[in-house]
Amino acid sequence: MPPIIAPPRLEVRHLVRRFDGSTVVDDVSLTIEPGQVTCLLGPSGCGKSTTLRIIAGVDMQDAGTIHVDGRLVCDTVFRVPPERRQIGLMFQDFALFPHLSVAENVAFGLPRGSDHAGRVGALLERVSLSGFGPKYPHELSGGEQQRVALARALAPNPRILLMDEPFSGLDERLRDGIRDDTLALLKEEGTAVLLVTHEPHEAMRMADEIALMRRGRIVQRGAPYNIYNAPVDREAAAFFSDINILRAEVRGALTQTPFGEFLAPGLSDGTEVEIVIRPQHVKIDFDRAGRGPNPTPADGTAARATVARARFMGRESLVEFRLEEGGQILKATVPGVFLPKPGTVMWLMIRRDRCFVFPRRG
Repeated sequence: MPPIIAPPRLEVRHLVRRFDGSTVVDDVSLTIEPGQVTCLLGPSGCGKSTTLRIIAGVDMQDAGTIHVDGRLVCDTVFRVPPERRQIGLMFQDFALFPHLSVAENVAFGLPRGSDHAGRVGALLERVSLSGFGPKYPHELSGGEQQRVALARALAPNPRILLMDEPFSGLDERLRDGIRDDTLALLKEEGTAVLLVTHEPHEAMRMADEIALMRRGRIVQRGAPYNIYNAPVDREAAAFFSDINILRAEVRGALTQTPFGEFLAPGLSDGTEVEIVIRPQHVKIDFDRAGRGPNPTPADGTAARATVARARFMGRESLVEFRLEEGGQILKATVPGVFLPKPGTVMWLMIRRDRCFVFPRRG
């Protein structure tokens, strides 16, 4: 007999939500396995939080279905109440009850009449808050409140945890450590996690899979490495980092730039394209310093440029160059301290395998 394949822990199919004639969530589909962290990533107002509320059961979709472990929990007619979906919620403001102690907050979602002490104590220990049970939320730091909120969300053993910008209210110095501790605990519990964030670095750090959302639609899904290194379009590339853009026109499946020719397969002659390069992939060719005129495409791929401005950013330096051919400004990041004076002439190179060629829009 063939092996039995378990259904995904969470499956969202073709979710649609409209408000006042505007489609806020537009044909969103997702699957999340036990122990998997998926980040729904996108700018404010793109429909992330609305999607989360529909999955939690506090909002209703206009089309589409939601399944937990293969079981339908919601369509446009049938609806399992939120408290029976085995889905936990965690928000950026923690939403702790100020009049309840830490232990009472953690125990709030547990069935009445059961012995809560053991479960509450175990969870507080796992979030490094042993002995904090009698305290009240106002006595805790922001990081400690976040840990209490996590313990409360996990207390009923949810199959799925939905997290809406849960770390945005924390001090930046604490954020990384708390994120890592939270992720380790969720993995250990085998909880399927859907995390909403507008911060690409947070998604890259936490996610097994990123679903990039824009104007109500998921435009790209994949592992963080793949999303970053194979963006679907210019907007996707720009969401994760600063970018430089060279504009060119296709002639014979090639484009001509100050850095020589670039391949543009599948694009017809006359198509305007944008060549996207991240600043860290603009390299300074010190070996060419002091040499003769700018080489032709047949001679090489270096371009002559003049330093416009240089700034030290902490771990790296950001240098802005003005290309001799065309006058365009390009940004380059250099590790450590590198602050050449404005007007310094240098040669720049860009790696073909680190560039993206997209048809120009608009």
